[in-house]
Amino acid sequence: MIMQKNNTSFAEELLILVDARDNIIGYENRGKCHEGEGLLHRAFSIFIFNDEKQLLVQKRSTEKVLWALHWSNSVCSHPRKGEGYEEAAVRRLNEEIGFETSLQLLFKFQYQARFGNIGSENEMCCVYIGKSDGIVRANPSEVAEWKYIDIEKLNKDILARPHLYTPWFKIELERIQRHHRIDIENL
Repeated sequence: MIMQKNNTSFAEELLILVDARDNIIGYENRGKCHEGEGLLHRAFSIFIFNDEKQLLVQKRSTEKVLWALHWSNSVCSHPRKGEGYEEAAVRRLNEEIGFETSLQLLFKFQYQARFGNIGSENEMCCVYIGKSDGIVRANPSEVAEWKYIDIEKLNKDILARPHLYTPWFKIELERIQRHHRIDIENL
């Protein structure tokens, strides 16, 4: 497991606030976006598969305020003020796991999830899928561990230990498997 140190997120970076139709209504810093029930803001999730159709998953770093040390999809983050979804996804893929690959937008959805008394995610989230057998150079500020895993094994573990996984990851994975099977098969 190759790791690289690089702080890529900071509490004061401006995220994009949106309404339920994904229209920009303002900007707020990351910290405020996640307080209490959270402010609805743009986000994205990336699912990277290798040639064996295994999914790259990551355990979030201890530096994460919400869902630290929980397993999640390959990469997840937020567009910053002035960035589009895809531009931010490409940037973040390189910042978190150290490689580039083409991404395909699968769907966009809105969800809200509370993390105890600490805060919430309240996101309008674009979900992307990609394929790569590139060398993972995980940023330890973002990623505590990573691995490629067979979907069947992952599904069994999520059923047995759902508390170890982020809420958005479980929602997105279920939707990908239910509605986007062809996309995975044709990567």
